[in-house]
Amino acid sequence: MASSHSSSPVPRPGGGGRDGIYRKDRDPSPHRCWPVRSLPDVCPKEPTGEGRGLCDGPSVVAEHDRWTVYSSKVNLPAALNDPRLAKRESDFFTKTWGLDFAETEVMPSFYLPVVTREHFGPYLQETAQREKIHERCKTICPNKDDVDALFLFPPDKSRAELEQVPKIFMKPDFALEDPATFNTVLPWSHFNSAGGKSSRDVASSKLLQEKLSHYLDVVEVSIARQISLRSEAFFHAMSSQHELQDQLQETQRAVAVLRGRTAAMDRVMCQGPLRALRTALTRNNCVKLHNKLKLMAAVHQTQPTVQLLLSTSEFVGALELIATTKEVLQQELQGIHSFRHLGSQLCELEKLIDKMMVEDFSMYARSDLNRCLRDEPQVLEKERLESLVFGLLRQRKLDFLDIYSDEMILAAKAIVTQCVADSVLQIEEIDTDVVTKLADQMRLMTFPQWFELLKNVFESFLLYLQRIKATLSVIRNVVLEVLDSSQRNQLLEEASSGASGQESSQGPSLLEGEAELAYLTHEGLFISDALNDAQQQQQQVVAQDQSSVIGSRIQQVKTFSVFSRLLTVSVFAFRSGENMMPTELEMNRVINNIQELMYTASDVSHDRCVKVLTARAKDGSLERLSSAEFVCLSQAVEAFVRDTEELCGRRSVSLRGALQSQANRFVHRFHEERKTKLSLLLDNERWKQAEVPAEFQDLVNSIADGRITLPERKTPGPDDRKPTEFLLVNGQKYAVVGTVLLLIRIFLEYCQCVNDIPSIATDMLTRLSDLLKHFNSRSCQLVLGAGALQVVGLKTITTKNLALASRCLQLVVHYIPIIRAHFETKLQPKQFSVLRHFDHITKDYNDHIAEISAKLVAIMDSLFEKVLSKYEVKAPMPSACFRNVCKQMAKMHEAIYELLPEEQTQMLFLRINASFKMHLKRQLARLGVVNDGGPQHGLVVVDVAFYTENVQALKSLERLDLNMAEIWEQKR
Repeated sequence: MASSHSSSPVPRPGGGGRDGIYRKDRDPSPHRCWPVRSLPDVCPKEPTGEGRGLCDGPSVVAEHDRWTVYSSKVNLPAALNDPRLAKRESDFFTKTWGLDFAETEVMPSFYLPVVTREHFGPYLQETAQREKIHERCKTICPNKDDVDALFLFPPDKSRAELEQVPKIFMKPDFALEDPATFNTVLPWSHFNSAGGKSSRDVASSKLLQEKLSHYLDVVEVSIARQISLRSEAFFHAMSSQHELQDQLQETQRAVAVLRGRTAAMDRVMCQGPLRALRTALTRNNCVKLHNKLKLMAAVHQTQPTVQLLLSTSEFVGALELIATTKEVLQQELQGIHSFRHLGSQLCELEKLIDKMMVEDFSMYARSDLNRCLRDEPQVLEKERLESLVFGLLRQRKLDFLDIYSDEMILAAKAIVTQCVADSVLQIEEIDTDVVTKLADQMRLMTFPQWFELLKNVFESFLLYLQRIKATLSVIRNVVLEVLDSSQRNQLLEEASSGASGQESSQGPSLLEGEAELAYLTHEGLFISDALNDAQQQQQQVVAQDQSSVIGSRIQQVKTFSVFSRLLTVSVFAFRSGENMMPTELEMNRVINNIQELMYTASDVSHDRCVKVLTARAKDGSLERLSSAEFVCLSQAVEAFVRDTEELCGRRSVSLRGALQSQANRFVHRFHEERKTKLSLLLDNERWKQAEVPAEFQDLVNSIADGRITLPERKTPGPDDRKPTEFLLVNGQKYAVVGTVLLLIRIFLEYCQCVNDIPSIATDMLTRLSDLLKHFNSRSCQLVLGAGALQVVGLKTITTKNLALASRCLQLVVHYIPIIRAHFETKLQPKQFSVLRHFDHITKDYNDHIAEISAKLVAIMDSLFEKVLSKYEVKAPMPSACFRNVCKQMAKMHEAIYELLPEEQTQMLFLRINASFKMHLKRQLARLGVVNDGGPQHGLVVVDVAFYTENVQALKSLERLDLNMAEIWEQKR
């Protein structure tokens, strides 16, 4: 059973059939047709001319081309006759596909299942019964081929006659041209007798002829029989052939009519539009040729235009013109012989422009920074500067700020030199021929002269920084403009990237070509012609009116500036797609460098001022300044630092550091002078109460009002106010010595110095604490240590000296918190730790005051011990011992009453009374006197009453509770 490859291997019963007939299911999915791979062309194609324009496809009207040898794909004789290999069957493929070709087994497809005999088992079982019936029918009914064989070869005598025909005539390759076949059919033995033609030979020839004729008749009869048997099919085929020929003729006529109509449609509807398309294409080509010629004419004028732009310092326009021309040469005019050297010439010209811009910027920076600082505009030739910066950015010469920095440093040095030279010319005492160095000349000046020079230097550097800031501001604006333009172009590119494919493919190329042409030609004219026309117009204006020369020059400058701006805008508008300008990161780095350059200018200015300061301070002259002079110097420096910080936004530390170094030396000398002065005052102090002048009282009053400053010095004149005995501080009287009054003025000088020079607050606080410690320790040595006996020559240290020293210490302790609060306002929060010195000083002073109080008590304690050791309980009463004690108590009270406040006096006498009771109790115990109401007890009570009466009779001790009952021992 034969079946198609596309049929299902197992037939299934058709749906809905009752007869059980099996039918093949149709595959609803189309068959996968793999494309046939043709062999590659190994023969050269027929050479053809140019293309057929718009009609390159096959025509449906014209007849197809006649087949030629050039239409063949494989040169079969060449492939078969290749002598390189012996085996022709493999050589056929290696000729086409290479020597490495080898036949390989085809891998079975992964998409086809593997079919085995088991898949046909159900089918064989179903068709077994049908096969048995079919075999049984075959035995009953004869085969059609057997029937045909009976007709073709009937078993009669005709079959036997046909078999008599020799087999050689039945061979497919029968040909009499073959000598062997000819000799077999016509043996020469019948014609080549030795004695010529005999009757036998003639008979043989006739017999052979008759035999052949008989064979012919047998064959013709057999053919006739076959024809008669097949005549019906033959005539049916002939009639079918005639019908087919008639149908072909009708088809030919229909095709001829269709071709005629198609030809008419071609003439009417195709040839006219095609001719219009060809005409439009020709016109477009002409327009392109015209634009190309205009572009060539514009490129031809590039070099003179560049020279003209460079003459007006329009570097950006020149560079962009060169870049545009180079791009046009590479894209639009590539291969034009007349422009073969223009590209290299433009590259050399671009390198020359780079050098010109760098040199021009260096000259501009030098001339701008070295010109006079006063009475001139801050920015010199702003348009020229902008053009230079645009050009340098365009060429990525981002190190031009380094050139400006170098020129800036040289200009700063020249400023100092010029200021010193101008100041020295006004001083007749300095001979510049003898003293040549600037530092030596400055050291020969007096402080007012040098201070005036320093102020001139400060003023010059402020003008210098203002000029630099204005110039850098112009540069920064240019950089920001370029950066903003690049960002806008980037946004436009991102927006245009979302356009349609046709617009994105055709639009940009058209705009680019128009932009390049519009850039190379300005409003229908070439750029050089436009500039020449502008110059000629300005020259005509000058010729017409000589009085307007200045105005015409300004107008000409404006014209070129506007044209430069036009070129710059065209650069960023039409050439944004190129990577011509620096990137956004590089531009931000340039902006940061501009700010850093401003910081550098501030640092350079401060460094040059430090040179002036250190040159003056080399011989120690700044250390010998008075406080007022150093304060003036400090204020001038602080003002300059503050102005530069506000101007540049940079807190430069070099000048402040130099001033701090000088301030430290000044503070050291300031402190040593006052410490030495205080030491001399203490060494000459006799520790007697001094009168308080009115100016010191005013000084104390100003401190109480919150003014921690020295009052202004008044002009000497008559003062009606007399000195007072005490110093009034917040309503309290302080008996003081003269040294303490001067000490108050000294620490106010420290505070005033901190007000004027805040930077030395910590150092001044340390020195002031050292001064207070020195006063405390030295006063302790002189009073408690009795050093005044040898230094001043006092006979003894009296209680009055001790009380006066205690009161002076108390006055200093009163002012320590005020001083601390004042210094706290001048310190940074991180410096508050140094304030602990005041806590230590306060503790030391309080300890000293306590030691003086203990000393006063000790004096009376030794007196009590000496006097009461001789006390006896006997008449008369009051006893001499108690009289002596009361006398000494009165002297003590008289010595300290006016010096110490009432509370301290009471506390002191309470301690003295406790000492007295301790010694009296001890003596009574030794004497064996007890409070038993006896005679001795009565005598002691009388003495104690006398003592109590005398002590409470003293001023401010009236309500003093002496508690004399403690002298008696408690009874057990």
